[in-house]
Amino acid sequence: MGLTHTSTGAGAAEGALVLRRSGPDQRVVALAGNPNVGKSTIFNYLTGLRQHTGNWPGKTVANAQGRCTHRGRGYVLVDLPGTYSLMAHSAEEEAARDFLCFGGAEEGGGRRRADAAVVVCDAACLERSLNLVLQTLELMPRTVVCVNLMDEAAARGLSVDLEGLSRLLGVPVVGTSAGRGEGLEALMDAVEGVIQGPAPVPCAVTYPPPVEAAAAQLAPILADRLGDRIPARWAALRLLDEDPSLLAALTAASDWNPRTDGVVQETLLRIRMDLERAGVDRLALRDAVAARLVGEAEEIAGAVLARRNPDSGGRDRRLDRILTSRATGIPVMLLLLAGVLWLTIAGANVPSDLLASGLFWVQDRLTGLFTYLNAPDWLHGALVLGVYRVLAWVVSVMLPPMAIFFPLFTLLEDFGYLPRVAFVLDHAFQKARACGKQALTMCMGFGCNAAGVVGCRIIDSPRERMIAILTNNFVPCNGRFPTLIAIITMFFVGTAGGPGRSLLSALLLTGVIVLGVVLTFWISRLLSATALKGTPSAFTLELPPYRRPRVGQVVVRSVLDRTLFVLGRAAAVAAPAGLVIWIFANVQVGGLSLLDHCTGFLDPFARLLGLDGVILMAFLLGFPANEIVFPIIIMAYLSTGTLTEFSSLEDLHRLLAGHGWTWLTAVCTMLFSLLHWPCSTTCLTVGRETGSFKWTLAAFALPTAVGMAACLLVATLARLAGLA
Repeated sequence: MGLTHTSTGAGAAEGALVLRRSGPDQRVVALAGNPNVGKSTIFNYLTGLRQHTGNWPGKTVANAQGRCTHRGRGYVLVDLPGTYSLMAHSAEEEAARDFLCFGGAEEGGGRRRADAAVVVCDAACLERSLNLVLQTLELMPRTVVCVNLMDEAAARGLSVDLEGLSRLLGVPVVGTSAGRGEGLEALMDAVEGVIQGPAPVPCAVTYPPPVEAAAAQLAPILADRLGDRIPARWAALRLLDEDPSLLAALTAASDWNPRTDGVVQETLLRIRMDLERAGVDRLALRDAVAARLVGEAEEIAGAVLARRNPDSGGRDRRLDRILTSRATGIPVMLLLLAGVLWLTIAGANVPSDLLASGLFWVQDRLTGLFTYLNAPDWLHGALVLGVYRVLAWVVSVMLPPMAIFFPLFTLLEDFGYLPRVAFVLDHAFQKARACGKQALTMCMGFGCNAAGVVGCRIIDSPRERMIAILTNNFVPCNGRFPTLIAIITMFFVGTAGGPGRSLLSALLLTGVIVLGVVLTFWISRLLSATALKGTPSAFTLELPPYRRPRVGQVVVRSVLDRTLFVLGRAAAVAAPAGLVIWIFANVQVGGLSLLDHCTGFLDPFARLLGLDGVILMAFLLGFPANEIVFPIIIMAYLSTGTLTEFSSLEDLHRLLAGHGWTWLTAVCTMLFSLLHWPCSTTCLTVGRETGSFKWTLAAFALPTAVGMAACLLVATLARLAGLA
């Protein structure tokens, strides 16, 4: 095969890609397409990068770039955000349009446009994809159309006449099955052909006569200003549409401002008056353009698409009747969540114990090394019993559940179920005056709240995006599961073994999560009525076809891209936290450790919340990583000066009961674990995503205030009822 790749990294600010060392000998190729058509899969295959792909829309929210070599020539591939249009109605559409129009800034200065574009289509949903193809051809004649997912289309009884499609569009068309790596070398051959050969003459969409006449008057004037940078006819249509984002982008990317060009403005005024006399105002013009694009896409798709089995989509419809109906959608969602949690709880116990044994065996060897070197006790305590022991605890507690939860979560995503979750919950989020896409970011928060915050980029409205960021912490992340599971098991299920116990624990944990989801709705509604007032925006959410999950690929990528990534971030903050914890537990002042002084100071306030000073201090010291909260509680009760592991939950239950824990303490600790401040990694992520200390502080304070209020309410009611 004549295709090789090199990984150069991916990522840039949305719509502000910097092309890294893309010299004149390297061709820049823009990779565009609707969401969920396999665009990122093609990008990953060609470049060797591991940009995460999923069977739901909105995965790529920023441009990414990678390199590949085909037949001795280098290419820089730019994976644009998935979009249905180039009309710039969303951040994704604006980012894709701006790169196709103006290219990216190169290192060292200047801008470089793409030499060609590849528009990826879904063979099973060709009509929808052709709308974007037609818009891209107006802007970028050197385009190759990639009809992907040919294997899935064939399985559903669909066939595409690729040669006929190429004749109708006037550009090369290549069929691929990217998941299998089929057709991608032919795709790069076609890209090389459109770059090196004469520019294709693509089909031109003919708009209603008044629109065509208006564009014909304005285009010659724009051609003088723009030269060959942007097709003048396309620019004329956009200016007639009064697209403010394009005007700003034109001004930023060139030395010409259409808003201050007297000739252009005078011509636009005259044309708009003529259009209004013909009964075509701005909205009517936009509707006419959109309707003609859709109509042309329908005609072309109808000419090249053949269906052998008229009921090929029957399976999807039958599944949707179960998974998305009002009667069964939410119960099925809760059952699936409980099932995932049960598998995570039941499957993580043994590997977690084995991993802990191995890591603490290494600790014993490190202790032996420090003894052999005659190292002072304080150095051994700080580095081995502090830094290493906390790090080992976080890894042993966090890695096995994540290694189970993330692949299961990703399998549901790959199957196409997550968009159905957003569909089922959309009505509830609309009631809360928030965006239905928040359901997707909430699901991501189950694995890691920091990942959920980053995922909020898929929400177009800044107001609704901020609501999603501020409320993401109300669903428990993977790091809070061990504390919740341990308390549920000890105080509400019982410590006897057996599958029934883990199943009941999973059901109770599901109930706790549902409480977090309900609070997400309530707080979202409160924010919408106060600090973040506004009207809920409309959005289009594609329900992708159900697909057989790629189990091997999902497991490998979820472990590499999610599990180890999140674990690495947790370890980076857990290691220094271990040193701080050891200092608090071992530095004596007045015969008591700093930890004892702090817990004593916090105890009166903590009692009001149904907790005690040790529990509240553990949450404070657990700010870097939620996984270490419970070990700190054990360490403080035993006064050991280092994190201590218990051999059984029965022994741990006796320890907690001996220090005054009751069912009320357990309930309040669970509530506070569910609703307290985000961890340090999430707070840093909120700061990066919002660029605001004020909103980062709000993300910290909001769940903390709700958690304290909930604990105070429960504790007060229990005391008034004589139950405490």
